[in-house]
This record gives sequence, C-alpha cells and structure tokens, in this order.
Amino acid sequence: MEVITLFKLLETFRVVYETRNFSKAGEILFISQPSVSSQIKQLEAELKTTLFLRNGRKEIVATPQADLLYQGTLDLLENWNGLLTELSSERDQTTVCRIAASHTFAVYVLPQLMKELVPKFPEVSFSLRMLNSMEVLDAISKHEADLGFIEKPLSTGNVQRFTLMEDQLVLAGKQDSTPWLVREPSSGVYYYTKRYLEENNLTPPLMEVHNNEVIRELLKQGVGRSILSKRAAEGIEYKELPEGYRRNFYLLQREGLDGEVLSRCITFILQWSRFS
Repeated sequence: MEVITLFKLLETFRVVYETRNFSKAGEILFISQPSVSSQIKQLEAELKTTLFLRNGRKEIVATPQADLLYQGTLDLLENWNGLLTELSSERDQTTVCRIAASHTFAVYVLPQLMKELVPKFPEVSFSLRMLNSMEVLDAISKHEADLGFIEKPLSTGNVQRFTLMEDQLVLAGKQDSTPWLVREPSSGVYYYTKRYLEENNLTPPLMEVHNNEVIRELLKQGVGRSILSKRAAEGIEYKELPEGYRRNFYLLQREGLDGEVLSRCITFILQWSRFS
C-alpha cells in the first residue's frame, strides 16, 4: 500500500474512532458515508484485524485493536504533519506552537503572556484557540494543540501538567439579583459555583452561559450574579470569597512534544508565571 493512501486511511480511522459514527465522520471529512465505510474495510483488510463492531445501531463499538491503533495513529499523524510543516517552513526556520486556553486564562492572562513570549521567540509561529478546560485537555490528548492552559485540576493521564499562578474567585453582581449565571459543567469554574450553592443551601434559578465575556456583560447590565475570576470582575460589584475559592492555572504539555525551541518556551512560561 502506498504511504499517502495509508495516511488517508488512518486519518479516516481517527475521525471514525473519535465520533463512533460513519455518517458524522463523513461530514467532517467531506466524503460520503459509504466512502468512510469502504476505507475502514480497506484498512481492516490491510491490517488483517477488526477495528469496529457494527451491530446495526448508529453508534459503533471500537475493538481493543482499534484502541491500540488509535494511540499509534495520533503519534504517526502528528509526526507526519510535523514533518510537512517543517519542510514547508524550512526556508524561514519557523517552529509552530498551537496553544489552547480556557476562557479566563485566554482573556485575562494569555495576552500578557504573549506580549512577552512573541518577541522572545520570533522563530515561533503561534496559533491560539479558546476552549473550556475539558476541551483544552481533549485537544492536547488528540495532538490538536501543543500547549494548553486550564483552570481546573483535571486528571490528565499521560499529558504533563505544570502548576502556574493562583486565581482568586469572587461572587460578582448585585447580591440579591437573579438568576445565577453559571458556566457549563465542563468549565473550570462550574465546580466552585456548585460547591458554593451547596455550602450555602441555595437553590436559585440558573442561567447557563457558555462564555465568560457574555457573563461579564450581563453582570454589568445588572442581570444576575455569578462566581468568576477576580481578574474578570473589574468594573463590577463583587464580594470576596473564602480561601477555599482560590484556584490555580495549569500548563499542559502534549505527550511526545519535543524540540529545543518549544522546550525553551515552556521554561520561559514557567518562570514568567512566578512573577505574574
């Protein structure tokens, strides 16, 4: 089998594995569902193993062989894409660094960090994405990002995690205002909001808002109250919370990340955080 064909089949396998659905995989890859099914069958024939169990339902089941292949595929595709990037950028010696950051860090800390990081590493091409904490970890685990910043002490498995600076949470908004504005359960601050409500025996009406900046604007308009970072509460009435409502920001490093330049980036970030 030609190398290019193999990489095409592995990319299709990766998307099917992550979606557990041939139709969804086809939509993501911009090919038909029969083409997806055909490519998976071709890969199974080439490897002489069954990767997915098809039992007539929409969602398919991955076999242990598929679990093993998925981990190897992430590394293989990452190395291949990294090689292509290196070849295309060899002329200007550019190193690519993909950063994913959760909301509070992305808005209130990352710009300050990038102000120092960009001039320090002119040979690095940075790209930035804002996600919630769970999505950042997912992007790092799938090799879709190289470095991640989160506000939630997640169990990260093989992803290396470094503790950065502290972040103080406050109760913002008019203290008698409703509803409570809460982030989605996978966000970093949701745990603290839930804990605060339980500790104070509160069962207020809730409004789920998936973006910190929208919460800020609602609070500024006098709508509701919310627990959020003190960094985000500038210009908004707020009340300090106890010591237990201090949290840390964390730096995540993709497994298998190497290269002298990116290693120096990480060292710089860790040193910078101690004084920020």
